[in-house]
Amino acid sequence: MVEKKDYNPPTASSPSPKGERAPEKIEIPKKKFEEIVKKIEEMSVLDLAELVKVLEKKFGVSPAVSQVMTAPAPAEATAGKEEEKTVFNVVLTAVGEKKIEVIKAVRDVTQKGLKEAKDLVDAAATGPQVVKENVKKEEAEELKKKFESAGAKVELK
Repeated sequence: MVEKKDYNPPTASSPSPKGERAPEKIEIPKKKFEEIVKKIEEMSVLDLAELVKVLEKKFGVSPAVSQVMTAPAPAEATAGKEEEKTVFNVVLTAVGEKKIEVIKAVRDVTQKGLKEAKDLVDAAATGPQVVKENVKKEEAEELKKKFESAGAKVELK
């Protein structure tokens, strides 16, 4: 049988006299999550933000994607013709022979440092890497031309 521990995170529905939120009781299965919750409670806000980014990257999700995935589709959009896509992800699929030029392009586009840009380009050798997400069509086309002129292969998804 699973032992449970009461956990009381703040909620938005019941403010206290100081304007703070009153805690809502949530039962946490003792065996599975108690240690994880304790560790998370002890983390600083900066560490939590970094953890969220790592988990998003590890599992390939982001808050914007999860909201879109769970939102019901409007009846008009599904009933009529398909709309043209206006937002794209720029994905680096192959580096080519001019690796240094591709690294420079990644740095320019993403504003990342040299090491981060090099790591992204190196990772593209093993599999496609997202360089920039949620880019408007015009900007995505410009980025694609920039990478292709540097010798890389890019897809817009």
